[in-house]
Amino acid sequence: MDQSGIQPEKMELVVVTHVVDTITFWAQNVTDKINEKINVMLTEKCPIAPILMGRPSSHKVYGARYSEDKCWYRCTVQQQTEDKFYILYIDYGNMEIVSRSDLVELPEELQTTGLAKKYKFWGFHVSSEQDSPIFAQGKSFLHNIIHGKKLRVHKKSVCFDGTILVEAFQGNLDIGEELLKFKFAKVSLPSNRENHLPTVNLQERTGLWPTRNPGELDTLGSSLGCMPKLRPIFSDQKPQVVKEQKTIIALQPVEKMNVGQEPLSEINVSKASGDGQQLCSQDTKQMPSETESELQRMRKVINEKDLEIKKLKEEGSAIQLNASLLGQQIEEAKLELQIVKENYGKTKETEDKHPTTVASRISQLAKKVDSLRKLRESNPCSTDEDHLLESITIIMNYRISMPLSSESLELAWKAYDETLENLRGCQTMAEMESLVKSRNEARDALLAAIDDFLQEVDKLSINERLDKLKEVASSLTAIFSSVMLAEETEEYSFEKFCEWKGQKQHKIKNTRKATDEALLALSGWAARLSKFLMFRCSEKTSVHEEDIAGSVDEILMNADNALCEELSTELTEQDNQERKIVFNAFRKAMRDIQREQSLLEEIRQKYELSMKLKLELKQWQSGTPKADELFAVKKRIRSLRSQLRWKLVEVSCMEEAEELDLPEILKKKEEIAETRNALFQEISHEKKQYTVLCDLVKGGFPELPTIFPDADINAYMSSAGLLMKSLDRDMFDAEPMRDLSGRRPLLSTDFQGQKVVLKCYAVDEESEVKMLEQAAHYHRAQQQNPATAVPLLALFCGKSDPLAYVMVPHYSNGSLRAIQKSSPLSSCEVRKVMKDVALGLQSLHAASVTHASLHPSNVFAIGREKGIVGDYDFTKTPEQRVFDSGMVAGSISLVAPELKQGRPPSPATDMYSFGGIMLWLHVPNFSRTLENEHQNVEFTGLDLDAKLLKLLSKLLTSPTRLSASEALKEDYFISVDV
Repeated sequence: MDQSGIQPEKMELVVVTHVVDTITFWAQNVTDKINEKINVMLTEKCPIAPILMGRPSSHKVYGARYSEDKCWYRCTVQQQTEDKFYILYIDYGNMEIVSRSDLVELPEELQTTGLAKKYKFWGFHVSSEQDSPIFAQGKSFLHNIIHGKKLRVHKKSVCFDGTILVEAFQGNLDIGEELLKFKFAKVSLPSNRENHLPTVNLQERTGLWPTRNPGELDTLGSSLGCMPKLRPIFSDQKPQVVKEQKTIIALQPVEKMNVGQEPLSEINVSKASGDGQQLCSQDTKQMPSETESELQRMRKVINEKDLEIKKLKEEGSAIQLNASLLGQQIEEAKLELQIVKENYGKTKETEDKHPTTVASRISQLAKKVDSLRKLRESNPCSTDEDHLLESITIIMNYRISMPLSSESLELAWKAYDETLENLRGCQTMAEMESLVKSRNEARDALLAAIDDFLQEVDKLSINERLDKLKEVASSLTAIFSSVMLAEETEEYSFEKFCEWKGQKQHKIKNTRKATDEALLALSGWAARLSKFLMFRCSEKTSVHEEDIAGSVDEILMNADNALCEELSTELTEQDNQERKIVFNAFRKAMRDIQREQSLLEEIRQKYELSMKLKLELKQWQSGTPKADELFAVKKRIRSLRSQLRWKLVEVSCMEEAEELDLPEILKKKEEIAETRNALFQEISHEKKQYTVLCDLVKGGFPELPTIFPDADINAYMSSAGLLMKSLDRDMFDAEPMRDLSGRRPLLSTDFQGQKVVLKCYAVDEESEVKMLEQAAHYHRAQQQNPATAVPLLALFCGKSDPLAYVMVPHYSNGSLRAIQKSSPLSSCEVRKVMKDVALGLQSLHAASVTHASLHPSNVFAIGREKGIVGDYDFTKTPEQRVFDSGMVAGSISLVAPELKQGRPPSPATDMYSFGGIMLWLHVPNFSRTLENEHQNVEFTGLDLDAKLLKLLSKLLTSPTRLSASEALKEDYFISVDV
C-alpha cells in the first residue's frame, strides 16, 4: 500500500520487542519514557520483595527473573502447574516458564498496564500451519527485518482481545507487502486491502455482543466477507463452524462513529426520557407533593428496564443474523467440497483413460522426492513422542530405590529410642544400671546399622540422579505444557505408549524401506536406459528393448505409490485416542519423577541425620558424660560470691568510719567491680554448661538428672533455661526506679555490659511454682519471634527475702506512653511500630499465650520505628491482669466488652486492646464510648485514613474481631511494605 495517502498524525512510531508468528508481533510506543524508570524500580524492589506464596492472581502484576540475563521484569501469570508458572512479560510480549523462587510480589506503584502492545497485520492470515517449515521460516523472516527496530504503524482496527490491527512501514518498505511477496502470509480480503470496512460502534458492556443500531445490522451481512479473518488459536476438538463463528465475532473493528450519526440507544433514551417527563408533569399536578419523588423514581426504573429489554432484543437479532450467515457459509462449504470431489473423480477417470507422459510423471516424482527429502532432513526422528520415550527409558532403567539397610536402620533406631524412654521413666539408681547397659547395647547396634546404611548410600549417585530427573521434568513440562497433571492416569500407561510407539516406528520403518526399494528400482531402470542409449556401435550390450519399455509403468507406479504412502504417514496428525495414550504416558512420567524425587530427598535427609547421630554417639561411646565442669564452675561462683560480699562489707565499714580514706574506698570499689564482672562471667559459663547437659538429656543420656541430682538439671529445663539459682540480689549494684515503680519495685542495673531492669515479685512457695510456669511459657513463645516481644534474660529468687526477680532489657523512655507525652509518633511511625506489635501478638497467640496486659506503658517503640510487646506480671492469671488499673489509653478503656460480661481473656480481647491503642495513637483526645459489644461506633469526623478506619472498625466494633494474622493482611499494614 502507498503510505503517502496516510496522514502523518495518524501514524504511530513503535519499536518491536517480540515476534510471535508471521503476522503477529509486540511493540512499545517510542514516546513512552517510563521504561527506564520501571527497570530501576524493579532492580531495587524485586531482590527484597516477598516470593509469591499460594496461587497467583490473573489480574495482578508480578516480578520475574528472566532466565537469559537474570534481570527482573514485570509479568502476569497465564497458567500454573504445581510450582512452575507460565508467564507473559507485559513490557515485551515474550513468554517463558519460571519456578516459584523466580516470581515475587510487586508494590502498588508497579501494578500498571504493560508497555508493550500486541499488533497484527491488517487483512492477513498465516499461509501455513504452525508446525510446518514455512511457518517457522516466515516467523524468522519477520524477526530478522523488524525485531528491535522502529516501525511506523497505521492503526486500522482493534480486536476484542486487545490485539491492534495495523499496517506497518519501515522507511518506504511496506512489511505486509514483503510477507505477501515471499508467500509467508495470505490476504484475507477478497478485494483490495484498502477497501473501507463498515464501522461498528462498540460500547463498554459486560456481555459478549456489542450494541448495534439497525443501520449497522443491515450492512453487517454484506460486509462479513471483507472482514480481516485472523487465525485464532482453537483446540483441535472444536468443529470448524465454531471456529469461524468466533473468528467473525471476535474481530469486529473498533472505530469511532461519524459525528452526525447517533447511536439508536441514545435516541431511544432521550425519547423515553422526554415522554417520561411529559407524563410526569401531567400526573404530578393531580398527586400530593409527598408522592412525586417516589413516582419519578419508579418511572425512571421502568424506563431503564425498557432500555435493557430493547438492547437485549437488538443483541438477539444480531445473534440470529450471525447464525443465519454461518449457516449459509456451511452450506457453501459443503457445496464447494462436493465440487472438489466431483472434479477429483473426473481427473482420476481422465488419468486412467489417458495416461500422462513419462516426462510429466517423472517430474511429479521428482517434486515428491524433493518434498520427502526435506521432510526427512527436518524431522530426524526427534518428535515429542521420541523425547517422551527417551524420558521413560531414563525413568524406568536408572531408578534408585530405598536402600535395603534402611529397614534395619529403622528397627535399630526404634529399639534405641525405646531404651531412652525406659531411662526417662526410671527414678531409682537400682534400675538405672541395667537400663544404661541396655541403652549402650542398642547404641552399638544402631551405630552398626548406621555404618551399613551410610556405606550403601555412598554407592548411590543421588545428586546426579536428582539433577537428571529435574532436567527430564523440565523438558517434558516445556513440551507438554498444555497437559493438565491433575487428571488420573492409567496403571499401564507406559506399556500402552511403548506398544503404540513400537507399532508406529515399525510402520514408518517398513514404509521407508518400501520407498527406498521403489526408488532403487527406478534408479536401476534409469541406469539400464542410459546403458541402452549410450552404447557405442562397436560394443555389445545385454540390455534389450523389452528391458526398457516393458516395466516402466509398473516401476513409476510403485515409486509414486511408495512416495505418497510415506508422505501421508509422516504428515498424519494424531487422533484423539493416540493423544490420550501420549498424554497418559506423560502424566505417569511426571508422577513417577515426583515420587522418586521425594524418595531421594528422604534418603538424603536420612543420610544427614544418620551422619549427625553417628558423630554424637561415637563421642560418648567410651563412657557417660560427666557434670564435673558444671560443678567446677559452681565452686568458682561460690568463691567469687564470698569475695564480693566480703569486699562489700569492707567498703561499707570504710564509708562508716570517722575518717574517710577516699583513695582506699575507690580502690576497693574498683576491686568490687572486677569481682562482680568475673562473677557474671562465671554465671554465663554456668549457663553454657547447663545448655550442654540439657542437650545431652534430650538426646541419648536421659539418666544424667538422676546420676547428678546436685546439678538440678530438671529445674533448669522446666524453666526453659531461665532459672539461674547462682544469681542473687546482693550481686548487683542496683538503683531503684522510683518514677516507674508502682506496686512492684523496679531496679536498674548492669549485667554483662547491658543495661537491665530487675522486676521484683513477692512470692511464696506455691506462687513461685506458678510464676516459673508462666514465665517459661512466655519465654518459649517469645523465642519463636525474638524481635517482636521483650525477652526474659534470667529469673532468680532472693536468698534473704521472699522475692523473685525477672531480668529484662532496659528501654529508657521507650514506652508508647512516654513517647506520646514528649514527642508523639507520626502516622507513618505509628504504622511501622504497631505492625511489629501485631507480629509479637501473633507469635504469642500461636503459642496459646494470652497477654491480657497490653497498654501504652507495656508497648515499646525502639528508635521510633521498631515495636516490641512488653512482658506481664507472671504472678497473676490473665483474669487478674486484664482488670488492672493501667488498662487504659487516654480516656479509652482497653478492656474488651465481653470481659465485663464474665467471659475469660482470649487472643480476641488482646486484639481489642491493640485496636484501642491504635485509636489512641491517632486520636489522643478520643472521648466517645466503646462499651457495648455490638455498638455501632461512629468514627466519622475524625479525619482518619480510610484504611485505618476499616481496620479500627474490624477491631473495635465488629462482632467477629480480627486475629493478629488477619490484621496483618489488612491494607493499612500492607502499605508499610510498599
